[in-house]
Amino acid sequence: MPATIFAVLAAVLYITAAALQLLHTVQRRGPLSRSFVVLSAAALVCHIAVVAHDIFPGGSIELGFYKVSAVIFLVINLLCLASLSRRPLQNLLVVLYPLSAIAVLVSHFAPNTGFRSDMPTGIMIHIVSSIVAYAVLTLAAVQAALLAVQDHQLKSRHTRGLVQVLPPLQLMETMLFELLWVGELLLTLAIVSGFVFLDDIFAQSLVHKTVLTIVAWALLAILLWGHHRLGWRSTTAVKFTLSGFALLVLAFYGSKLVLELILQRPAG
Repeated sequence: MPATIFAVLAAVLYITAAALQLLHTVQRRGPLSRSFVVLSAAALVCHIAVVAHDIFPGGSIELGFYKVSAVIFLVINLLCLASLSRRPLQNLLVVLYPLSAIAVLVSHFAPNTGFRSDMPTGIMIHIVSSIVAYAVLTLAAVQAALLAVQDHQLKSRHTRGLVQVLPPLQLMETMLFELLWVGELLLTLAIVSGFVFLDDIFAQSLVHKTVLTIVAWALLAILLWGHHRLGWRSTTAVKFTLSGFALLVLAFYGSKLVLELILQRPAG
């Protein structure tokens, strides 16, 4: 089956699954339905097929500006679905699945702005740890946004709408900090592996990405320390999480945007 059909089918399945889960949540029928699980599995299979065709052609790797999001959202969805057995993260998928549909279509139909490369093991460790860290922290950012809305509605004494379908506020905070701990550890691995395996992590093409990533890491480290030692909670956690994530987005996509689309050079 051509990759184009897989891309379109993945997008349709993601949108359908998101709509089904949204309806399921609004009607408060329970956490998951069998139809949602089947649609999610089918969407992931199609998504994997698109990534295999577009990102890993002929044993090499292409991670251009338009294509890398397909890999990131694939990892995000796999992590989120794998976590459903112990944490109620299914509401995140209502947001993530439509974004995944867009990422798959853009990855397949947009032009390639990167370059093909057969990368050594050390560089692959850096890339994989960076992508997984970014995926986990994307989940944390979406969780933080939902937590912010929930906290605002509770303080405004609104007990209907989103508040009714989300887990209790304390559990929402617990899930956020679990994601932040995992994301921070993976981001640490990504930074350390960059220093070890890249020739010059502060080269001209990488310096902005490196500095912004380290600042984001520091912000999240301060938040985790403040939560552990000072009891920082919802409002502070949301501000630090979204600020750190914004820096990571700027570091990752900003550098690729400038290098690949404006300067038309491969990003590091």
